[in-house]
Amino acid sequence: MIAAMSRLICVHLSAFLFTGLLITSCGGNPTPRPSKVIQPTAAVKTKGVTPAPPNAPPSTAAESAIVIDVVSGRVLYAKNADIPRAVASTQKIVTALCVIDAGNIDKPVTIQAIDGACEPTNLDLKPGEVYPRRELTKVLMVKSANDVARALARDVAGSQESFALLMNQKAASLGMRNSNFINPNGLPSSGQYSTARDMAIAARAAYRSPLIRSFTATKAFNFRFNDGRIRHIENTNRLLKSIPYCDGLKTGTTNAAGRCLVCSGSLNGRSVIVVVLKSNTPNVWKDATKLLAWALERPPAES
Repeated sequence: MIAAMSRLICVHLSAFLFTGLLITSCGGNPTPRPSKVIQPTAAVKTKGVTPAPPNAPPSTAAESAIVIDVVSGRVLYAKNADIPRAVASTQKIVTALCVIDAGNIDKPVTIQAIDGACEPTNLDLKPGEVYPRRELTKVLMVKSANDVARALARDVAGSQESFALLMNQKAASLGMRNSNFINPNGLPSSGQYSTARDMAIAARAAYRSPLIRSFTATKAFNFRFNDGRIRHIENTNRLLKSIPYCDGLKTGTTNAAGRCLVCSGSLNGRSVIVVVLKSNTPNVWKDATKLLAWALERPPAES
């Protein structure tokens, strides 16, 4: 009897197992399959990104300096880059950005007497003269005329103070965390300052503007006054003539700021921006030249 019961249990157990297998094969609860292992893809190389040079950066006389890659914004070298200081006319880069943001670049600007209430480096514009924003912005970036900066600021925002608010808003939107602007031309003013890092950020934005970039790369041009006079305007950035791969950007000089230079260069598939602040007359060009060469004079970048 026990043997018969054992045989009966085995029959039922076999039937149960067979039924389970049948259900599984027809779409019941299948045995989970091992999940497919996804191999990580190789890092994508960004064309034109400048890697840090293998050799040490050169020494500079400038109290603050920075070198950044234009494409990625990566910092290749920094020296006291976050110390706030006067930056003189290099802040006209921010002025130009605000003028471009205002649009209507060919709008006529009527010069007023108050525009000339500054010195030095004036274009000597006369009240009542009319020039398009485009031409004034060009001479602003090439010659660094302070009266032109005031004329543009007044035209865009109604007053110097209102334009300074636009400058600070633009700086904040770009991520310039340690800057405060009081006027559009960089002449000394209490509470006005920026840093090498912030000016590099502004320069990178300007470099991406085809119009501003074309202005800052202009070595010289003829400015025509309303009365027919022509003045030959040469760029204050000497490196445009001494270094073939230098293609901008802006100079600045005051007693408080020292000699300052924001410059850009492109060579062998790379583009960088160099900022030197609080240098001196014998060394400002040497500082920038050495840093440009250090960052760019290497074999072509991999694509």
